[in-house]
Amino acid sequence: MKLFPYGHATHPQWPMAAGLVLAQLRAHMALPNYASAPTLALLYITDHYAPHAQDILDHLSAELPEVTDWSGTVGVGIAANNVEYFDEPALAVMLCDLPADQYRVFSGVSPLPPASRFKAHTALVHADASTPDVAELIEEMAARTDSGYVFGGLASSRTTTVQFALSGNGNLKGHGAASGVFSGGLSGVAFARAMQDATLGGKQEADSGRLGLMSRVTQGCQPVSSNYQITACEGNVITELNGQPALEVMLGDLDISLDDPQEAIDKVRRTLVGLSSASHSLADGTVRRAGQFGADVLVRHLIGLDPSRKGIAIADMPEVGMTLAFCERHAAAARADLIRVCAEIREELEPQEVTADVAQALGAGEAESAPHLARGIAGAIYVSCSGRGEPHFGGPSAELQIVRRALGDVPLVGFFAGGEIARNHVYGYTGVLTVFTASR
Repeated sequence: MKLFPYGHATHPQWPMAAGLVLAQLRAHMALPNYASAPTLALLYITDHYAPHAQDILDHLSAELPEVTDWSGTVGVGIAANNVEYFDEPALAVMLCDLPADQYRVFSGVSPLPPASRFKAHTALVHADASTPDVAELIEEMAARTDSGYVFGGLASSRTTTVQFALSGNGNLKGHGAASGVFSGGLSGVAFARAMQDATLGGKQEADSGRLGLMSRVTQGCQPVSSNYQITACEGNVITELNGQPALEVMLGDLDISLDDPQEAIDKVRRTLVGLSSASHSLADGTVRRAGQFGADVLVRHLIGLDPSRKGIAIADMPEVGMTLAFCERHAAAARADLIRVCAEIREELEPQEVTADVAQALGAGEAESAPHLARGIAGAIYVSCSGRGEPHFGGPSAELQIVRRALGDVPLVGFFAGGEIARNHVYGYTGVLTVFTASR
């Protein structure tokens, strides 16, 4: 399997940015280690280009006739290897070299075929947050896969929210013509089990010699309290934690008093809650480190206090028996967790025995870290929260620079989302890193 060609650029005029991206893609496709005739393209644009989405897709697909399938969406920021584009017009494209029978692009216009015709193992999912019951739709999509695991994010935009989904398999009869650009619902790419040889957020047996997917979630918040069990709740208001009034528990943990409303409001605004259905372990049995959240934790906002019921309102619908911890966004913890996730991926891909050439490629320094299949990665997708990036990590492109230092100079594209998708959940303040693993 070859490396995936990719390109990214910024320019006030989208045709100029597209021209720069096409030049990068063609240069990669001319190199021996890169795929020369990929069929699937992932396209991400910043919201500055959203009004021109159809023109961009039409232009790129005309210039790349060998690419039959397109998928992607818009973000307030987009990502590529070692760089983030925020508050500027930009686009990024990665061309994936996958067997045509091992994936399907889907959307509301061209939904996935029945399992008898295509059995999905996992899926890259782009979703519109304004879609009613979007979380339930994502759960349903995950349930249609063998693994129960999907990854991706909610489109984010200050203008028009768009998604790209154009399939070479055509549209289903009766669904009308599709331009490839639309708003609302879900879209993405489903991948068949035959191409899986890696792990999806858990521990699975690996089949060597195939292209696969490996996905991990990295958290951006740190707990500031003990774990509590929700023992009573009404709607989105939690009234009891460990049998005690939830509001009193929170005030005690945060060391604040309602006698000073302004101080209380300021502290509550900085506080979030981490919810999970298990108190101490991840879904795959891995014990969570003290002071860190695992991938089983969903971070949600505190949206109000209810003194009459001594409760706290959160931006979710909790259930009795769930575990809750109060938390805060924490840049150092986010940085450490992102490094950990990347290290886990590298460790899992590290071969037991290597040739001298492979060892040299794996040990290449910063100045010599050109993409190389010895790293076991053909391409990568990174979806991060729009509240992370430069403001959270302390510098321009700092988050993507961490990924590059950890994984090497691998082909990568992605976007900054209004919510991150992993397993069958919508996360917040997280990053979802997925790599296409290549046989050596």
